[in-house]
Amino acid sequence: MTMRRPLRNTLLSVTLAAAALAGCSSGTPNSPEASATQAAGAAVSADQTAAQVLAANKTVQATDVSSSDSGAVEVQLNGASASAGSSGVKVDGSTVTITAGGTYRISGTLTDGRVVVAAPGATVKLILAGASISSSSSAAIAVTEASSVAVILADNTQNTLSDTKSYPEDASANAALFSSADLTVAGNGSLTVHGNGNDGIAGQDGLVIKSGTITVDAVDDGIRGKDYLVVASGTIRVTAGGDGLKADNDSDADSGYISVGGGTIDVTATGDGLAAATDLVVTGGSLTVASGGGSGVKPADDVSAKGLKSGVISVLEGGTITVDASDDAVHGDGALRLNGARLSLASGDDGVHAEGVLRIDSGAVNVTKSVEGLEATDILVSGGDTSIVSSDDGVNATDTSAATSTNTQGGPQNGGGAMGGGGPGGGGPGGGESVVDASVTVTGGTLVINASGDGFDSNGVATIGGGTVVVNGPTQNNNGALDVNGDFQISGGVLLAAGSSGMAVAPRTDSAQGWVSATLGQAIPAGTTVHVADASGKVLATFVTSKTVQNIVYSSAEIKNGSSYHVYVGGSASDTRTGGLASSGSLGSASLSTTVTAGSAPAGRRPGGTR
Repeated sequence: MTMRRPLRNTLLSVTLAAAALAGCSSGTPNSPEASATQAAGAAVSADQTAAQVLAANKTVQATDVSSSDSGAVEVQLNGASASAGSSGVKVDGSTVTITAGGTYRISGTLTDGRVVVAAPGATVKLILAGASISSSSSAAIAVTEASSVAVILADNTQNTLSDTKSYPEDASANAALFSSADLTVAGNGSLTVHGNGNDGIAGQDGLVIKSGTITVDAVDDGIRGKDYLVVASGTIRVTAGGDGLKADNDSDADSGYISVGGGTIDVTATGDGLAAATDLVVTGGSLTVASGGGSGVKPADDVSAKGLKSGVISVLEGGTITVDASDDAVHGDGALRLNGARLSLASGDDGVHAEGVLRIDSGAVNVTKSVEGLEATDILVSGGDTSIVSSDDGVNATDTSAATSTNTQGGPQNGGGAMGGGGPGGGGPGGGESVVDASVTVTGGTLVINASGDGFDSNGVATIGGGTVVVNGPTQNNNGALDVNGDFQISGGVLLAAGSSGMAVAPRTDSAQGWVSATLGQAIPAGTTVHVADASGKVLATFVTSKTVQNIVYSSAEIKNGSSYHVYVGGSASDTRTGGLASSGSLGSASLSTTVTAGSAPAGRRPGGTR
């Protein structure tokens, strides 16, 4: 197991000990807590599994609810008062105070009152069995003292909690359902929570949702656990003026994490959909998240409106995740590992963004809308099926710790291809952009890119050793389907990159696997079939363009550097295609467009990378 805690402990203890984030929405991007978690997260390994991340975190304390009905004390709410047959329950007007451990069954209506749990060191179970509690001055249910508390939703019951419209800044309880102790929510009934003054459900220690149908609307955060928020199952719907689901302890190295193992979660948030101060782990369930008004809305400069966000590491290992976010759909201040989850992402900024390493091992990633599809310092793809649509770069490896706008050629944003350097077998015009400490590595899986800016872009180095990479690149000559500022090596797999010819880049001539780069005499329109064939006329690759194209780069095990290959336009392609790359094709009446030598860049262009 890769250890990651000591660095984060040091950084957070120095800079965050005084941070008080309870009841707050997301901080500004330049806040001290943001910069500290980014610094800690940048050193985190993306090799960890979900189990390893959770094992390093604080142990979950969930109250046993298996015998919840046994010996329950009946608490009857009667409008402005209540009654109970136990010395452990004190009734003072419309305030019901539970002072002893045990199980309490609460039913009826409290029109303007509250239920308080003040039972130091005790375990308290509250069975809500058709309870409606509203307060004009405080929380509806406030746990002020206890060892642990469970709120159990009785079968076939509907329960409602509603709190005050405002809290003083120093309020100890500031949510409709508030607990200062470890809180567990379970049962098969339903609970509707109106957080009128701040959060909907908030726990100052750990918060576990085991089951139930829970609907929350809150003016600030929907459901917030301090040390952790764990969702095991249930149906959860959250509408929040702040963040949807949140864990905000960023001063303890083993806390501040969110874990989703199952259930159905639907979040609509003005701020972040899911926000973990440290780790975010998803191993199952179904998540639907809309943040900041969705991908068609520009977020305010001082609001974080990301879909899923973590301060240290996210591991998405299972489940189905759908995000429509005005900011990044999936964002990590440290590392991200996508290892089995199925993601459908629409973003007003990056589809998936990591300040450190982004690793894709399995599952499916479908970025349907983005400015940049995948962005991180280091991007590793070893498996899975990834599809990207972007208005700027499809894949962008860059030094995320510094400003990365290197638009020397005037592309949409980062723009500009890697025209400087020059490699063996060819030279470039020179000048251009510098190489940074960044990388893209593909060893397996399928990566399909449809980009209006650079398609496959590394401001550092790039390596393709396996898998299938298909790039439908830009139509404008100030960007390229491939853009690599440093060494660009290919040793295996299949690469098909099609786009404009103005900034065409290909792998290095000393790559272990051969490649061809062909610039056609004139641009061909979308829907045109193109073939790469050997000298005997055997078709090695067939591609159907999705936009205007003038340069094509192709590499596979069948290409041998130094040999001649023909590029034809016309003929036919099979219906089975990966991003336009067909499983087979026939020349038919296709016409010869050009003949190229493998491993040789077109005149005036360069193989990728510098030495």
